[in-house]
Amino acid sequence: MSNSSPQIIDTVIIGSGLAGLSAASRLSAQGLSVTVIDKGRGVGGRLAARRIGDAVFDHGAQFFTARSEQFKTCVNQWIKSGVAEQWYQSYPGQPNGHPRYRGVPTMVSVAKYLAKDQTVIQSTRALELNHDGCHWIVKLEPEESIIARSVIITSPVPQTLDLLDKGNSQLTSGIVDRLQKIQYESCIAVMAVLDAPSTLEDPGALALDEGPIAWISDNHKKGASPLPALTIHASGEFSQANFNRDRNEVGKELIELARPLFGSAPVNDFQVHGWLYSKPTTTDDEASFLLSASLKMPPLVLAGDAFAGPRFEGAVLSGWSAAEQIKDVL
Repeated sequence: MSNSSPQIIDTVIIGSGLAGLSAASRLSAQGLSVTVIDKGRGVGGRLAARRIGDAVFDHGAQFFTARSEQFKTCVNQWIKSGVAEQWYQSYPGQPNGHPRYRGVPTMVSVAKYLAKDQTVIQSTRALELNHDGCHWIVKLEPEESIIARSVIITSPVPQTLDLLDKGNSQLTSGIVDRLQKIQYESCIAVMAVLDAPSTLEDPGALALDEGPIAWISDNHKKGASPLPALTIHASGEFSQANFNRDRNEVGKELIELARPLFGSAPVNDFQVHGWLYSKPTTTDDEASFLLSASLKMPPLVLAGDAFAGPRFEGAVLSGWSAAEQIKDVL
């Protein structure tokens, strides 16, 4: 869409993660015209899958739970559609908790399902947000823009503040202070292909409360990979301390630290990914934030798991909340 295009859409959503896609789904169902923009090559954000040869990994979000009745209904629809299933309810020796669900075949399948009827522009970064009092002009790379009646931003809040700082939004100090209170922890993720099965007990996953390893799972036992393939998530403390070190060296170190958990199987290959904004540790009190309410600008809403809680379900609920806010003011 070029600068000369006269078309004005109802809502631009920045970010094709769970919150953005959930908001898009709700707004489209109401008959609004929506375009989702994302700098990544694929939808899903932290719902991420990767291949190393024939091995397949969920290397971002590992599972989700459903606690609200509204979200349980949504999950049941995903299950009926074949893009999700229950994975487990407890670890060996632990009491049953909330059912843990996974995407089928990988976590990103849920995002692809949500995106299938949406207008999504990938590999495109939103560079600047400006408004004329009635409409938003969203400048995209390289030299394009979209005009919209409203905007929803679902990127991590530090990135959102950077984007808003480049336009003419002129946020109040109170709004900036509120958003800067939101904090995230980073996560270093290792994806390791094994030459033999791991010794992880079914369901092939283990969360740890202490030490440098926060999570380890066998994607083969999970059902995502045809080969034994481990995802290892470092703790927030370890990730912060080692985030800028050589990734290959950090990967080797984490594999050896995790060795007592998965056994003696040789590692054929591995890759490392760093999630800078892995999980919010301090969140906002609201499910979504109608930032434009007290400012002279068209509707602008912030959403994501930093608002409704640092879980998969929180991101979805925040997207739904943002859609309701937009629907009420358009």
